[in-house]
Amino acid sequence: MTKTMPSDLFASDFKAAPYWWDEVPRPDLPRVDPPAQAEVVIVGSGYTGLQAALQTARGGRHTVVLDAEAAGFGCSTRNGGQISTSVKPGFDELARRHGRERAFAIMQEGRNSLRYIGDFVRDEQIDCDFGVVGRFHAAHAPGRYEELARSVGTQPKGLEVACHVVPRAEQRSEIGSDLYHGGVVYESHASINPARYHQGLLQRVVAAGAELVPHCPATGIERIGQDFLVQTPRGTIRTREVVIATNGYTGPLTGWLRRRVIPIGSYVIATEALEPELVDKLIPKNRIVSDTRKVVYYYRASPDRRHILFGGRVSLSEIDPRRSGPLLHGAMSRIFPELAGRKISHSWCGFVAYSFDELMHIGRHEGMHYAMGYCGSGVGMASYLGMRLGQQVLGLAEGKTAFDGLPFQTRPFYSGNPWFLAPSVLYYSWRDRLAR
Repeated sequence: MTKTMPSDLFASDFKAAPYWWDEVPRPDLPRVDPPAQAEVVIVGSGYTGLQAALQTARGGRHTVVLDAEAAGFGCSTRNGGQISTSVKPGFDELARRHGRERAFAIMQEGRNSLRYIGDFVRDEQIDCDFGVVGRFHAAHAPGRYEELARSVGTQPKGLEVACHVVPRAEQRSEIGSDLYHGGVVYESHASINPARYHQGLLQRVVAAGAELVPHCPATGIERIGQDFLVQTPRGTIRTREVVIATNGYTGPLTGWLRRRVIPIGSYVIATEALEPELVDKLIPKNRIVSDTRKVVYYYRASPDRRHILFGGRVSLSEIDPRRSGPLLHGAMSRIFPELAGRKISHSWCGFVAYSFDELMHIGRHEGMHYAMGYCGSGVGMASYLGMRLGQQVLGLAEGKTAFDGLPFQTRPFYSGNPWFLAPSVLYYSWRDRLAR
C-alpha cells in the first residue's frame, strides 16, 4: 500500500475554516455605528462576553458588545465542543497554594460550570446537539494509567464525580485503538456543537436588547471621572462599565491583562465523511476523548457521527492550518490506523489563553471587569464566569466566585508574546515520549 503523502491528504472541497461554520456561518449582522452612550460596553463577543451581556441586558442595562471581527469569530466557534469540570490543578496542589477551604471552593466551581451550561441550554431551549456523553480520558503510558486508577479511588470527600476505570483489556469498548493503556470514563462530561450554541446565545442576547457591533474593534479606553470613553474606528462610546472578554485574543488595548494570559494556538481537523460503521468502531459510545499527554490530543465524532474531529498542538510555533493539518492527521492515524488514507475536509486553529497558575481569573482592574484564562476548558467555564461577570457588573451578591481576589500572575519580561512556548512544548513532548 502506497503511503499517502501530505499533499494528497486534503479533500477536493477542503476548507481552511472550522467544520462548524459549514452549518452555522458567522452571523451577517447589520453594520451599525456604536451609540454615543451606553451603560455597559463589552469587548469581545464570545461565550464570556455574550453571557455577561445577557445578564446586564436582562438586568435593564443598555449594553453594547464590540468585536474586531464577526461575532464569535474566535475560539467560541473554533473549539472541539468538549465540556468538562474545567479546573486543571488537582485539589492537593490547590490546597498547597490557597488552603483547603479555598481549594474545595475552586474545585466546586468547575462542577458548577458543567452543571450551569447544561441547565442553561435546557432552560433557554437552545438546539445545539448538547449531550452528556462522558469523556474517555486515555492513559498514554502504563504509569499514567496507574495514576488515573488511583485518582478514582482517592477523590476528595465532597468533590466526588461519577467515573470508572477502564483497563486496557476492556479499552476497545470505549475506543477502537490499541495505542493506549486503559483510562477513566468521566460520566458527566458533555459535548456540544459550539457554533450552534454560540448562535443560540447570540440570538438571546439580541432579544434581550443588547446592541452587537461586529467588525468594530475597541482601539482605546480612557477613564473620565466615574465613566469610560471607549474609542472605536466608528465613534466613541461613553459608558459607566467596561467588560474585557477577549481571552486568547487579548491585545495591546489592555496591556495589564495581556501580560497575564498566554495565547496558545490549538489546531483541529475534520475528516471527510466516513462510513457509519467505521465511526461506530472507532468511538462506539460517542464519548469525547482526551489523553494524559502534557501536549494533549482531544477528539470526538461529529454530532452526525460521519466525521472524526481531532485536535491538539502539533508545532513548536504557530503555523498555517494547511501545514498543521497533515501533522494532526499523522497523530490521528497513529491512534486510528484505519484513518491513514482518509482525507482532511477542514483544518483550522484558534487561540486559547493559559494563565501562569493554570487557573481561570475573574476580577476588576483599573475599574474594568474581566474574565479569562480558561486554559483550554473554555466552553463551560467561559459560559459560567461570563454569567457571573455580568452579575458582578449588576452588583448582585450571587456574582461572587471562588476565583475572586486570586492573584493574577505574570512573569518578568513577559509582555504577551510567549517566547518560552517553543521550549516548553519541546520539553513536555520529550516527557510524554519518556513516559511511554
